[in-house]
Amino acid sequence: MGSTAAQADTSTKTQGSTTAIVVTALALFSMFFGAGNLIFPPMIAVQAGDNFWPAILGFLGTGALLPLLAVIAIVLSGANVRDLAQRAGTVFGVVFPILAYLSIGAFYALPRTGAVSMETAITPLFGVEGIVASAIFNIIFFGIALALSWNPNTIMEKLGKFLTPALLILLVVMIVVALTKWTASPSEPAEEFAARPFTEGLLQGYLTMDSIAALAFSIVVISTLRFRGFQEGPALVRGTIYAGAGAGLLLALIYLGLGTVGRIIPNPAQYDNGAALLSDASNLTLGTAGQIIFALIVLLACMTTAVGLITATAEYFSEQFPGSYKTWAIIFTIMSTLIATQGLEFVMAIAAPVIGFLYPPAIALIFVTLIEPLFRSRTRFTWAFFLPIWVAVIWSAIETAISLGWAADVLTPLVAWAPLQDAGLGWVVPVAVAFVIGLAIDLARPKAPLKLGTVETVEGEHVNA
Repeated sequence: MGSTAAQADTSTKTQGSTTAIVVTALALFSMFFGAGNLIFPPMIAVQAGDNFWPAILGFLGTGALLPLLAVIAIVLSGANVRDLAQRAGTVFGVVFPILAYLSIGAFYALPRTGAVSMETAITPLFGVEGIVASAIFNIIFFGIALALSWNPNTIMEKLGKFLTPALLILLVVMIVVALTKWTASPSEPAEEFAARPFTEGLLQGYLTMDSIAALAFSIVVISTLRFRGFQEGPALVRGTIYAGAGAGLLLALIYLGLGTVGRIIPNPAQYDNGAALLSDASNLTLGTAGQIIFALIVLLACMTTAVGLITATAEYFSEQFPGSYKTWAIIFTIMSTLIATQGLEFVMAIAAPVIGFLYPPAIALIFVTLIEPLFRSRTRFTWAFFLPIWVAVIWSAIETAISLGWAADVLTPLVAWAPLQDAGLGWVVPVAVAFVIGLAIDLARPKAPLKLGTVETVEGEHVNA
């Protein structure tokens, strides 16, 4: 009798855990999936033409796989972004997380959700535009987002159980109808996709900003699963990885579907942006109902992302600086409303240099964190953390200065020699070399002494004493 009851209790807990992971995965997908994620894949298909597959696979590498790796890096490290970044030095540990959260928050990704919603959903459907209309819409849009994010402990349930399923249903309807009506008629690839389609796809995946966002969203995922009863240790790590994998798989499938729509739409060469392409695709397949569906997709995609960004940024700033979660949520909502009202071009002009600067050190941070467990029994990374990340920071700073026209004649020769520089990936080889040098130094030194309050097990793991 007792055994039966215990088995039933275990079964109930397992079902509850599975449900929590599924809901969290759906919510995480919706937090990642904003307007940029919607419009990039079909345009990649148009520009890549016959080189669709290498281009879209490159996009999946940075648009779906890299965010998953960022989630895994955070949960395996057991640290938040600031604690993890601190290992590359105090300056990096303070400055990088602030820039990362501001770039995915009030300075770019958050106001972009409102600006894109206005310009790609509201204006085409209702014909309203201008600063007054934009202000009214953004006040309503961000007011709803703030209300949905008011309680961070229930955010995953709100997104995962309600908003995300609605978004997925609308996306699937649009993709399936397009697939049943058209057949592939790819054009010649554009110049950049003709020469290096995979690399160009990788670079386009950068623009989603999901790899940086994943560093922030991971804490929300971990907090939610902990709130749902997942115990610290292997259970919480597994639950977070499963949720991240589910979100990454959904991203990949939707990207492939949207990319296919761009590949098969009649006369794809006429389009110069993904929003217009998908709007026409919806109209051609379903008429006025299709336009409404597309507007709802944009609004839902932007809303779910806005809610996730408000939650993540407000949680981080309330932990690191004076002020409550709700105070910071209000501050970021007001800032985003003001910036979004100025329009999408204004938002992009603010953000472009910051995005370009952040990505190389962010990717270096993710990969060094993932590699470290392989050497945990032999050493704890010190120089293997510090050197590659700072090489990425310096390289990225030089490239950002060049892009802004600051001393470009002097700075360009400093980076022009690197392999892949023409493809925008010149930082990869110097960072890899710096990592190898740092790893060699760490392996040559005696193992770093343990911090006070920890003991080391036979396997080399650290546990609280």
